[in-house]
Formats: sequence, C-alpha cells, structure tokens
Amino acid sequence: MDYATLDMLRQKHPAWRMLRSDHAPLIVSFLHRIFIVPNVRIMQQADLAEALEDELFGLRERIGAEVFPKSAADYLDDWASNEKGWLRKFYPQGSDEPHFDLTPAAEKAISWLNSLMERGFVGTESRLLTLFALLRQISEGSETDPQVRIAELKKRRDEIDAEMARIMDGDISTLSDTALKDRFQQFMGLARELLADFREVEHNFRTLDRRVRERIALWAGTKGTLLDEIMGERDSIEDSDQGRSFRAFWDFLMSSNRQEEFTVLLERVLALPPVSDLKPDYRIRRIHYDWLEAGEHTQRTVAQLSQQLRRFLDDQAWLENRRIMDILHGIEVNALALRDSPPSGEFIQIDDTAADIELPMERPLYTPPSNPLISDVILEQGDEELDAAALFAQVVIDKAELSRHIRNALQERSQITLRELIEGRPLQQGLAELIAYLQLASDTFKAEVDENSVETIIWKSNAGNGSETMRQGKMLRIIFKR
Repeated sequence: MDYATLDMLRQKHPAWRMLRSDHAPLIVSFLHRIFIVPNVRIMQQADLAEALEDELFGLRERIGAEVFPKSAADYLDDWASNEKGWLRKFYPQGSDEPHFDLTPAAEKAISWLNSLMERGFVGTESRLLTLFALLRQISEGSETDPQVRIAELKKRRDEIDAEMARIMDGDISTLSDTALKDRFQQFMGLARELLADFREVEHNFRTLDRRVRERIALWAGTKGTLLDEIMGERDSIEDSDQGRSFRAFWDFLMSSNRQEEFTVLLERVLALPPVSDLKPDYRIRRIHYDWLEAGEHTQRTVAQLSQQLRRFLDDQAWLENRRIMDILHGIEVNALALRDSPPSGEFIQIDDTAADIELPMERPLYTPPSNPLISDVILEQGDEELDAAALFAQVVIDKAELSRHIRNALQERSQITLRELIEGRPLQQGLAELIAYLQLASDTFKAEVDENSVETIIWKSNAGNGSETMRQGKMLRIIFKR
C-alpha cells in the first residue's frame, strides 16, 4: 500500500476508474440492477442495449437530454473497451451476436459501494465464532499425532454428551433474537460474496489459459521440448489451487443430500420472526440454486478452455507435420525433374495461384432500360375538397413497445400471464392490440398455452359516436416465460 502502487492502481485498475468516472452513478446502478441483483452471467447485446436505452430515456426525461448524449450501444462498447474494462464483450461458440458479462473488477467496485450503505445492525459475535471455528479446523486438520486427534474427539464427544443430558433435563438454551440476526446477516453477506467469487474464479481460469497459449505461440525451441512442457501442464487448469478448491466445493454442493438439507434449513431459518424482521432479499430463498447456476457456468468455461487448449496443441502438431511433409514432397519432385536433364535458366512460371472460373449462370440477365413517357399537359390548379380525417383514423400497433413491456415484466418474474400483462398496461387499440400480443407469443417470446384454464380479457372500445363501451373476450390462458 505504498504511494507508487496506489498511484498505478488509480490510473490502471478498472474498479478505481469506474469510481472516478463522471457517469459512475449510471454505470453502477445499471450494472447492479441488470447483472448482480438477478444473478445474470451472460446477456445478449440486443437485450442489454434495450435495457440501457430505457434507463437513459428515463434519466434524460428527468435531468436533461444533454447529460447522456450517446446511444446505448456506444456506451456499452465504451464500457467494454480495454481502456475501461467494466464489461467483457465476446462471441459465444455457435453465435454471431456479441454477448456481455460483468468483469470481476466492476463487481468489486459495486460491492464496495454497496458496503457504504448505512446498516441498521452490525454484528460481530458470529464473525468471531467463525474465525474460531476456522482456526480449530486448521489445527485439527494439520495434526498428525493420532493420540492428539483421539483426545480432541473424546473431548468433543464429552461436550455433546453433556449437552444432551442438559436437554433431557429440560434445560434447552436457544439463541437470542440479536444472535439470530447477527448470524443471518453474516450468512447473507457470505452468500453474496460467494456469487461474486465465481466470476473472479472464471476470470482467473481464462487468464491461466491465455498464458499457456502465449507460451505455445511464442515458443522458439524444438517441438519435443514444447510438447514435454505443455503436456506436463495439460491439467494445470484443474490442478491449480483455485481449480482444486472449486472442484471440492462443486462436489460438496452437487450432493443431493446436502441440497435437501440446505433447503430445509434455509426455509426453517427464514420462518423465524427475528429473521423475518430483517426483510431479507427474496432471492435468498434460492441462493443455493444461484450457486449451482454460477458454478455450472464456471464448469462449462473450464471444460471449454481445456478443450480449446487440447485442440490448439493438436492444430500446432498437425501444422508442423504438414509442413514437414510438404518439404519432403517438394524435394522428391525436384529431384525427379532434375535427374536426367538439369534445366538451365528459368524453369517454370506460375501466372496465378488459382484459376479464375466464371460460370454462365452466375451472369445477370439483360434488363432493358425503361424509357420515360412525358405527357405534354398543362397543369391546372385543383380546388377539390377532400376529407383528411381518414388519414388520422389509421390504427397502428407498436409491437416494439409491447415487446418492451413483456421484457420488463419478465425481468422481475420468471413467467407472467397475458391477462396480468394487460392489467399492468391496458389495451389502447382494442382487439388489434390483443392479436399483436398473440403474434408476439408465437413468433418472438417463449410462451405456453394452458388448455385447462380460461381467462377473460376486458378492454374499452370506441362505439363510433364518441362514447366508449366495455368489451370482453374469453380465451385460453397464455403464459409468457423468461
């Protein structure tokens, strides 16, 4: 923490640059709402740009259009540039559309800003007990003397027997409300930190893979030495400290018994009155499923990196063998050609490396030019009275606005019915707008039809004489899914 190091971090580190940015409130609030709160790992450019455009529209209406002059796509490209490094822009395998993910540095900055918020309750007892338990695990796990280990286990057994005797006598001690809040607050903090660690672990795996690729690309020695070094490290990703720790965590979490036990314990704790008073985040109920989703994404990344590394090595070996065979074949051809009559002067010329082939059916057909016909007619001024009301009576359904309404609703819920969507935003164009919703359900979004349930859709319609009438339609329940 000397001056030179901190000054370099202030200029180079993406997290510090985010805090110094003029648009830091926009960047932090948007990335926190889109990626961290719903635990989203990857998002397509179109969806992310649409969400940012909605955010910018609201800010421009509130504080002025000149504050954020650029488009949403330009801001995303700027945030993903090497100079900023707050988003990672990449193309997944099998897709030609760019995707975005939050970088570990940006998540650290957002987490630090979140820690600045005032907390109504700061517990210390649970953290001290956690530190004490960790020291005990380290001490017991490193002890090699069997007598010491057996003595420690007997001591623990005596403590358990004494506690069981007290319970049987009716002396049951429970945690106070303060102790419950203290421990649950620490649980929530550790659960969120674990989700943030997954993104950093994935980033470190990518960095490790990049270093191995650089060694292969810049290698100037013999092929045997290169293969000896690389094959000796072919499992370096899985066998690194982070790889072994992550594999142990994944094996523990993938146990069905552990998952069921965690679910039961979590439901029981959340039902306690002191914990309910803290108003925990609704996503805490499925935090272990978020761990599974993030861990599975990291597992896929590690497997993909290992596969790419092996393919990279195979390609290098194939190119080397092909180059050797080409040289040998060229030597054989030249030797046979020069065996009887060595040529003098220029031996052969090649005009081009490939033949220029033009198929007859690829040529465009002849299109005769059209001759304009100009009539020699004197223009006269017209005075015909036309009713322009028909131009304003057209009904236009904005499907983009309806799609934006559906996406905004699915950001907060995993599924929603068509009736709930219309109740949140009543129909403006009547039956035509309802049909547009049905078309979006079949063409754009993932939707299902519940044939066992019938819903009634109600909307207002213009009767034609200036008054409005209520209309309704009965249809099968349509459910939009995320």
